[in-house]
Amino acid sequence: MFCGIPAMAAPGDFVREPIPEEGLEGIWKMFLAEEMVFMIMDPFGGKMNKIPESTVPFPHRNDNLYNIRYIVKWEVKDIKASNKLIHWIGILYEYMRSYVSKDARAAYLNYRDLDLGTNGLGSTRYPDANEWGKKYFKGNLKRLTRVKSTTDPQNYFRSEQSILPLPTTGKRK
Repeated sequence: MFCGIPAMAAPGDFVREPIPEEGLEGIWKMFLAEEMVFMIMDPFGGKMNKIPESTVPFPHRNDNLYNIRYIVKWEVKDIKASNKLIHWIGILYEYMRSYVSKDARAAYLNYRDLDLGTNGLGSTRYPDANEWGKKYFKGNLKRLTRVKSTTDPQNYFRSEQSILPLPTTGKRK
């Protein structure tokens, strides 16, 4: 049973070109329709653009003006109320499609977006995790997977979107 538990949905995106005025007006109208909605825009640029993507795990530096996180919060009272707001953020996320990163939307790892994909309960295969992992880490995923395979081959440190170690083909010596 639900009893006033706080909940939220908060996917994110990267923006490469300024959102035109009519796009911002559409966002504004959507926000006026709900109570507890937020949009965080973290600017990029400056020295951040001078750090090569391959130098650190976070690759989304060049060509992005800012990162957006869309947030809707609510007190969970029943499934119907929760589903209404989850549906609302889905509509906003879809509305933003033409204003954000294209060709496979990308995301900032600390803004977990479980709609991109998740590790199942021990059943996720590396190729499946690789698909959503590229959205967070781009070309750095291969290198990070090798590090994970060396430092945590048993995948002890894991979450619903952690990097998986490479599959083993036999016993390790």
